Amino acid sequence: MKIQWMGHSAFQIKTAKANILIDPFLTGNPGFDGRDVKEVTRDVTHIVLTHGHADHIGDTVAIARETGATIIGNFDLCQWLGNHNGLDQFDPANTGGTVHHDGFSVTYVNALHSSAQLTEDGVSHSLGNPNGVVLHFDDAPTLLHMGDTDIFSDMALINELHQPKIGLVPIGDRFTMGGAVAALACRRYFDFSTIVPCHYASFGVLDQTAEKFLAAMEEDASRVKIPAAGEWLTF
Repeated sequence: MKIQWMGHSAFQIKTAKANILIDPFLTGNPGFDGRDVKEVTRDVTHIVLTHGHADHIGDTVAIARETGATIIGNFDLCQWLGNHNGLDQFDPANTGGTVHHDGFSVTYVNALHSSAQLTEDGVSHSLGNPNGVVLHFDDAPTLLHMGDTDIFSDMALINELHQPKIGLVPIGDRFTMGGAVAALACRRYFDFSTIVPCHYASFGVLDQTAEKFLAAMEEDASRVKIPAAGEWLTF
């Protein structure tokens, strides 16, 4: 399995059977600037969404139309995307539920955040609960993308139930937990072998480096991988 951080909270995961995007905010993402969306995403088979904010839905609609990829997301979010964009390739889920695909499954878990969209009429539409997503693979380590979230004690249950070994963890502060709190979440509630920080170094109001997170990880900092945007990690 290979994982590419695409900047912000966007990731691409390639396995022998699937090419998966998580939260593909690419156009307008400073970490993705200069690359061609169609070229990078032409073989995508699945798009997994954690919640409905624009910096996570991103290029989902355009990529799904171009590739025919199946969109996996919260039921309300899938309904909204279908109704407003004419898409029909969905596999909806909700908190606690699991969907199965060729070589992997996706389970939706809690996150502490929000999820809504403003439409052209200026009305805010709720798009269901925000979530984290656990991906279990047939032949690779289990992965947790936390989505946008603060720390919460039931993270311990997520670890007990799923035992993720790879953590994609928001650290940028303001809209998610900051570096010190994210480190506490990783050290107290999880047993990750590899941690990749995200949701930072994109917008100016977010932390621009992972320094606070690394410092707070203390002796566990060796488990943190900080790839440049576009760099692949192999597992």
